[in-house]
Amino acid sequence: MSLKCLLDTNIISEPMRARPKEAILQRLEKYRAEIAIASIVWHELLFGCYRLTKSRKRAVIETYLFQVVAPTVPILAYDDAAARWHAKERARLVAQGRTPPYVDGQIAAIAAVNDLILVTANVSDFAGFMGLRVENWREGEAVL
Repeated sequence: MSLKCLLDTNIISEPMRARPKEAILQRLEKYRAEIAIASIVWHELLFGCYRLTKSRKRAVIETYLFQVVAPTVPILAYDDAAARWHAKERARLVAQGRTPPYVDGQIAAIAAVNDLILVTANVSDFAGFMGLRVENWREGEAVL
């Protein structure tokens, strides 16, 4: 299968929640061969983990990140094509008086240039970006 979705941090980290939403867990399993994350999301996951003191919780998260995510989920880079897309979209939005969060713009760019659906629980973070397909697995059904 080919990649179809780029997962935002709030989706790929769902299994680590105290009470993960079953619908998201099912979609992660169902579409596991079609999902990827952005290098920016990988950074957010690692940063969140490394900020924790050595503990059982941190050990569980590290196990998830290094034994589940890293070996099974492709990590896509913020490359030249993404930087160009991001710069154009950011300039367009700033000209409209709408300054998008930089990191969300990077994630959006990686999804857009790889022709992937961006899957997030925070659809509003990506509002305004042109040519970006966004899906909320927390609220609605997957359209794959």
